[in-house]
Formats: sequence, C-alpha cells, structure tokens
Amino acid sequence: MPRTPRILAGLLSFSVAAAGVGAGCGTSPPVVAPALSLKKVVIYRNGIGYFERGGRVESDSVQFKVRKDEVGDFLATLAVLERGGSSVRAASFPLEVEKDDPPPPTTPQPVRAGGAATPAAGPASDLRRVTMSLDGKEHDLQIGYIAQTPVWRPSYRLVVDNDGASLQTWGIVQNLSGEDWTNVSLSLVAEAPLAFRAELATPVIPTRPTVTDGGDVIAVVPRSETTLSEAPAPPPPASMAAPAPSMAMKPGRPMAKKSRGPRGGEADADMMFNVSSPAEAEIAGGGGAAYSRQTRNLAALAAIGVQSGSTRYDLPAAVTIPDKSATMVMLLDQRVPGEILALYAPDGGVPESSSHPFRVARFTNKTGGLLERGPLAIFSEGSFVGQGMTDPLPDAGTATVPFAIDRRVAVEISRESREEGTRLFHIEAGSVTVARDAVSLTKYRLKNGGDRPAKLMIKHPRAGSARMNNFPIGTEDNVGTGTALVPTTLAARATVDLVLDERQQITRTVDWLDPLADDAVKAYLHDRRADPIIAAQLKAAWDVRQMLARANAERQQLATEETERRRATEETRANLKALEKNTAAADLRAKLTERLASDSGKLDVLGKKLIEVNLKINENQVRFVESIRAIKLLQPLAAE
Repeated sequence: MPRTPRILAGLLSFSVAAAGVGAGCGTSPPVVAPALSLKKVVIYRNGIGYFERGGRVESDSVQFKVRKDEVGDFLATLAVLERGGSSVRAASFPLEVEKDDPPPPTTPQPVRAGGAATPAAGPASDLRRVTMSLDGKEHDLQIGYIAQTPVWRPSYRLVVDNDGASLQTWGIVQNLSGEDWTNVSLSLVAEAPLAFRAELATPVIPTRPTVTDGGDVIAVVPRSETTLSEAPAPPPPASMAAPAPSMAMKPGRPMAKKSRGPRGGEADADMMFNVSSPAEAEIAGGGGAAYSRQTRNLAALAAIGVQSGSTRYDLPAAVTIPDKSATMVMLLDQRVPGEILALYAPDGGVPESSSHPFRVARFTNKTGGLLERGPLAIFSEGSFVGQGMTDPLPDAGTATVPFAIDRRVAVEISRESREEGTRLFHIEAGSVTVARDAVSLTKYRLKNGGDRPAKLMIKHPRAGSARMNNFPIGTEDNVGTGTALVPTTLAARATVDLVLDERQQITRTVDWLDPLADDAVKAYLHDRRADPIIAAQLKAAWDVRQMLARANAERQQLATEETERRRATEETRANLKALEKNTAAADLRAKLTERLASDSGKLDVLGKKLIEVNLKINENQVRFVESIRAIKLLQPLAAE
C-alpha cells in the first residue's frame, strides 16, 4: 500500500504584480498612524476591511494621515477606546474647498528601461491630516475603522472515498494596502455587511428655498421629523478590549470565549490562538497522490465562529503579509457526507448536456458556517478528476457541483398534459364551483450503456405552483430555484422509464346540470370527510336534480321527435300539392292524405306531452333552486 501524504496546514505566500493586480489601488496606505501599530485585520467579501490599531501615546493628540479617497470611510466608522480612563475631545481635519486657480501642471513620470512609466509613490496632496485631540498626555488607545481592500476568495478541495469525503477550505488574502501587515491577527468573514461611502469630509451647503410674500400659502412643504431617544447611551465598560461595533464595525467585536472548532465542536479560543507552528507534511513514496482524511494538527486550523448570522474564520496565530503580496491559508479540513454521481441538468452552454448527464460531486456542509462561492477541485481514487464552482452554501446545505459529462448515460424526454378528477370547491348563493387537476406528465427514458450501475439525479424544472404527485422517495424540492432533484438508480446495460406527475388545481364555475357538477357532488357524497349537514342538503337537492335531469332528457327526446314529425308533415303537404291536378294519381293522393292525418294527430299528442313535461320541469326547477339556496360550502376538501 502506498503511503498517503497529509495536507500541510499553514500559509502559502506569493507576490502580486503591482501593475496587474493593484490597478486602481493607491500606493499610499489608507491610514498612517506612526504612534499606533496595526494589530488586527478583518476582511469581508464586499471590498472592505476592518483595521484595528493600538498603542501607548504620551501626548494630548494623535496625528493620522488619511488617503483622500478613504477620508469618508475613516470618519464614518472611526471608533476609539481609551483604556486609561481619559476621553477623546475632538477630531479635526481639513476641508475640501474648490479653488478658482488652475491646477498645477502634472509632472511627467520617469520611464524605466522597459518603456513603462514608474508608478508614483503617492503625492503628499493625496493625504489628509486628521488630528484627534485627547485629555491629558498618557493614553492607551485602540482604534478601529474600515477601508477598501480586495475581497478574500475561497478555494476548496473535495477528496471523495467510499464512505464520504474530506472537505478542505483555503482562503486567499491579497494585501494591496500600501503597508506591510506584520504579525497581525487575521480574520476572514464569509459575508458582505452593508457598507457605503460617506463623504463626511466634503462640505455640503444645501440650497435654501426663497420665500416671498405670496399670501398664506406655504412655499415649501416641510419634511417629517425624526425623534431620537432621550436617554443617552451608556458608556462602554472600561474592561472591554475593543470598541462596541456599529453596523460597519461588527468585525471589531471580540470573539466569544468559546468558538466552534474545525470539527464543529467547541474549542477554547485562547488555546486556538496560542498555536504558532503549522502541521508538518509527509512525503508519499510511489503511487498516486491520495490525501488523508484530516489534517494532523487540528489546532493549526482556523476557529469558525458565527456572530449575528455571519460566518467568521479566525486564524489561530498572527500572520505577516507584505504589501503587494498574497497569502493562502487553510481554514478547515473536515469529514463531510459526499459522493460522486450523475446529474441530468441541461445547460444551454453545454450542448451535450441535453442528452447526457454531468458527473457531479455532491457533499453536505457540516462545518457549522457558510461556505462562500468559490472553485472546487475534486479528487477520487488517488487522482484529480475535475474542477467545478460552488455557490454560497449555508450550514447543513448540500451542494451538487458538475465537473464533467457522463456519456455512459443517455436521456430522452417526452411530455403530456391532461385534466383529471372533479371536486366540489365552493357553493354559495346558488352557484357551484368545481376544482380539477391540470396534470403535467414528464417521461424520462434513461439508458445506461456502462458495465456498472449508475446513480443518477435529475434536475427537473417544476411546473409553477404544481404539487409533486408520488415522486420518488428522496426527491428534493428546491423552491427557490423552481426545480426538484429526483434520484434514481440504473442497472448496468439497462433502460428505465421515469414518469414524473405534477398536478395543479384549477377551478371553474359550472351549471348545476353540467356533468362536471354531477361528478363533483357524487364524489363529495362518497367522501368520508364530507360535512354531514352539507351532504344531507346535497343529497336532497340531488334527488330533485335527478328528476329534473330525467325530465330534461324526456323533453329533448320529445322535441327531437316533434321536429322530425313536422318535417315529415311538411314534406307530405308538398307532395299532395304537386299531385293536386294529376287525376291518374288518385290512389297516391289518398295514401298521402291518410299519412298527413296520422302525422298531424301524432303532432297533437307530442304537443300535449311537451306541455306536460315543461310543467314538470318548471316545477322541479323551482324545487331545485329552493333546495340549493341554503347550501353553503366555503372550505373544500383537500385533494387526496
């Protein structure tokens, strides 16, 4: 058996070309504070980072140099904690004032040997000085603020074996801030909190309305007022190690005493942070590369915490990331339920996917936190098998990630629609509404041409708000995407027809004598769940309806016979008129005259019967209307 190498839990650092990755980023740090060193960096997924600086100051003020484009964020999110008991008086900064003088001419940039201009080091005019005034001259300060920074990006590895999978998460952090991050506490947050540009350093003088004496009409409509709480907020406790967070400063909040460890259990936060050495690596001898089930030194991995619904990875030891470089850190290595199977999910960008399923890696997030969108490298049977992209995956969610086309399995689709069943839906004010099922049948013909059984899932597009009728056990109804994942298994060299039945209720108001109404009432009377009072009322009304229906059928029959008899009578009269002057056809005229008399007599009888039937119908109609007048069905029976 070949030895299985273990993954190294540590840092991978690499440089970032300033011209390529750092485009658009200033070369000066967002905030420079010589008296306060950088202690903590928290990076989010929306282009902002939270920074904490701290140190002892023996002065009555602290000077900051803030990059022009970062002044708004700095002032809007600046939080200060004075550990020595003193307080901050004020923070002053220069204003941006438009000048009438033309701007000075720009200085041409020197050209390097390769012909490219050397990037400027950041002119002093791009920095703004912010002075924070303090009480006294001895201070132990900790400040926090946000500034724009590249998003951190996750990268995943999934190693699938016979009894599950190992999931590894790496985070890629890029430092383009203009200063080295030396021995800082680094945290990565898998969320994007609300953050906006607040131009607090730009003077704003609103335009005021001009009011003239135009009578008693108010020239400007006043806006509504906002009332603030009268009770002042309590000051933060002196023992706090970080400022109380605002919406934009939640990352500054210290971790709880207990954090979620890499395997989902609780671990002491202090122990996690005291680890400084990464796990050692073993080099495999011979054979394909196969990863171990878990990193050996679990304490070297990040502690996972969930705060206010946000997933946060806190690295256990301080890290150093030089300016214009990137670092790749392992965040977790954990066993999760996982497997490789086939998924039929047609994609317009992959023409073959309309007739063949994808090969997919399917796993469940058991990390206790959110997994952000990122690339996923998939390994199985000691080798790399493909790569896919995961969407954001919450805790306990399951991801199905395609990475190849499985040509062993072929799929054909056919569809059929029809209406079935009739149920009473609503009866009120003598009006009846029935419900029917609009049935949509989708038939998947699945052919497995391989020598091994195939486990397959079908991503079936759901029909609106239709309900799934007798879908296979294990079907996952994904309401948010309007699809359902339907599992099935194909034997080797086998063909299977899978029929998916979806039903959507439709309603229509019908006449009481309509056959649909008859079917609905009879179904209600035979249903054990029927309301006994309504059932008795319907049964009495339906006895009258049956008599009314028979009378209507009899009238229809008599009316048809009368129409035929009148047509025959008119034809006989026409023939007699044609033979009126023909003396040789006396016997024929006599025969036609006898037939005319017989038909006229029968017409008289039919007329009398029709009058009697109409009277019976009128009577039964009145009885039926009276019998249904009091029936009220407001809650239909649920479809079985």
